[in-house]
Amino acid sequence: MSAITLKVNGQTHTLDIDPTTPLLYVLNDDLGLRGPKFGCGLGQCGACTVIVNGRTTRSCDRPVKDVDGAEITTLEGLGTIEKPHPLQKAFIEEQAAQCGFCLNGVILTAKVFLDRNPKASEQEIQQAMSRILCRCFTNTRMLRAIARARKEMAR
Repeated sequence: MSAITLKVNGQTHTLDIDPTTPLLYVLNDDLGLRGPKFGCGLGQCGACTVIVNGRTTRSCDRPVKDVDGAEITTLEGLGTIEKPHPLQKAFIEEQAAQCGFCLNGVILTAKVFLDRNPKASEQEIQQAMSRILCRCFTNTRMLRAIARARKEMAR
């Protein structure tokens, strides 16, 4: 066991934990966060996505020791019920969620992409989102929501 310090959604947590534990397990089991989901366990589907120091990271196959001291943002850290992030607001307005399983990865991936590419074309957005697997076919509504949020975030 080792003392690992995580800065998650603006709060610092020091945990005595096996440093090889996947970050996803720590976020879910130790910190009680439910945004990142266990999907494939191989870092391929995107359900477990978190933002680490401004970059998307798959948390299911990332040992917690690799993010010791890093700034981590989960879906819970983007906005609040009273003041949702523009992406969260757009997803609600476009009714872009169905089962919600991939939603975490979609929103966090879109946030990082739009932060870096505020004038991205629809084709560029589609390409950026292509690594997140969605099986319930709400992709069209999700892309509309991302385009709507892009306009709001550019203001």
